Amino acid sequence: MTVVLAADAEGSLERAATAVEQGAVIGVPTDTVYGLVCLGSDAAAIDRLFAVKERPIHKPLPVLLGDAAQGQAVVRGTILPLAQTLMQRHWPGPLTLVLPAQTHLPVALTAGEGTVGVRVPDQPFLRALARRIGPLASSSANRSGAPACATAAAVLAQLDGRIPLLIDAGPTPLAQASTVLDLSGQEPRLLREGPIGREVLAAGRRC
Repeated sequence: MTVVLAADAEGSLERAATAVEQGAVIGVPTDTVYGLVCLGSDAAAIDRLFAVKERPIHKPLPVLLGDAAQGQAVVRGTILPLAQTLMQRHWPGPLTLVLPAQTHLPVALTAGEGTVGVRVPDQPFLRALARRIGPLASSSANRSGAPACATAAAVLAQLDGRIPLLIDAGPTPLAQASTVLDLSGQEPRLLREGPIGREVLAAGRRC
């Protein structure tokens, strides 16, 4: 049975950090939808995340960061000016940027594509967790093919007993997956339109 703890309860952050450091996959609130997270450097934990979600292994996982500086641990090379501008404007927030990946990352994290999606979520508990233990491999907290979850109760309806711990911070503000923009090639590519639309991204590119 999954243990549910309020995000603002005493000891919740420490308990979540300990679980993830020990290789667990846990459920957490984000600003978009509830997510599953594990250490981004732990290949075995990443395999467990795929198993919990029943997610096809050929799909890469995004990484959640505590702050933009933490991206150096997973992103290879110099951050281009466009990426820097978008980070400054939309982080913390619902924008995932796909950038060249560090070569030491687990293959399952990147699906061997040589890129990694990174985001700083606008959720204080989650940022504190990432700052404390490192970048977090992530995916939405639902079974593959099922609806994403905007509440802890919805997560439990799909995943109760499949994860040891779920942090509850109430309904997520956006209830929608993040916008995903690929900046790894010569031209930006919008892979998924989310809370941040095409027009906002286009305006950012013109500045």
